[in-house]
Amino acid sequence: MNRHHAAHPPVAKQTPEPMKSQQPLFESVIADLPLLGRGKVRDIYAIDNDYLLIVTTDRLSAYDVIMPDPVPGKGEILTRISNFWFAMMADIVPNHLTGRELDGIISDADLRKSLRLRSTVCRRLRPLPIEAVIRGYLIGSGWRDYQACGKVCGIALPPGLRQAERLPEVLFTPATKADAGIHDENISFERTVQLVGSELASRVRDYSIRIYKRAAEYALQRGIIIADTKFEFGQDSAGRLYLIDEVLTPDSSRFWPVEGYRTGISPPSFDKQFVRDYLDTLDWNRTAPGPKIPQEILKKTSEKYREALNILTTA
Repeated sequence: MNRHHAAHPPVAKQTPEPMKSQQPLFESVIADLPLLGRGKVRDIYAIDNDYLLIVTTDRLSAYDVIMPDPVPGKGEILTRISNFWFAMMADIVPNHLTGRELDGIISDADLRKSLRLRSTVCRRLRPLPIEAVIRGYLIGSGWRDYQACGKVCGIALPPGLRQAERLPEVLFTPATKADAGIHDENISFERTVQLVGSELASRVRDYSIRIYKRAAEYALQRGIIIADTKFEFGQDSAGRLYLIDEVLTPDSSRFWPVEGYRTGISPPSFDKQFVRDYLDTLDWNRTAPGPKIPQEILKKTSEKYREALNILTTA
């Protein structure tokens, strides 16, 4: 089943412990550490000049708006999935993880326990000003672009492709990073070179495509199509490049079940589609504040995230 292990270092499969019954975490508060910022999902704290603590909350964003209701267990699930992929891809590019625990960083034992499975102690790096978007299938904004002009982010494609069809080759379509509530902007490779330099742009592109191809092959063997994804990279003071943030989660990727997949439609996915479908029934203009989400919708979304975790990471 895991033929890819012959090609690169094996990754130990996880056996996720049963999720404890905890209140969903919308926003973390750590008195011991200065808060650097809150993203759509993650809260970032400074430990010192060299290390950060990243807490993955249960916040949910849809259409670039943070919803007022968290998804139970989401932060823990995203952390576990990311750590699994970080380990698998470590021979391609190093990552920001340090392996350090929260002992000695957070003094409150109860708080440490509540954050342990959703937190990572990371190297403090300088993020690149781009997102490395990788597309393996024709969907989303790529499909809309193709319908309009036969191209995806300026890259010409053969005529006659259908929605959700596998692309002839994997595409690297970078974007500039935007603050919460603002859409990222797709940019050309030439613009990427202007932002980070030719050598670094090429390395980011090549690493991203290699990571995606390895992950897509692995996931496909387990019944999941990774249609597209996005990566972030950072550099240390010596200019070394690291994979950072999150990797190949249902938040940063489109995961489709192989069973029932076909072209010509937007396939069901292991992510927040339940929430999007609900929001599409409302008279809401997709600007903040987001509407309240029914508990049943949140529960189904949590179950989809956990299903992806179990399929990908359990032995």
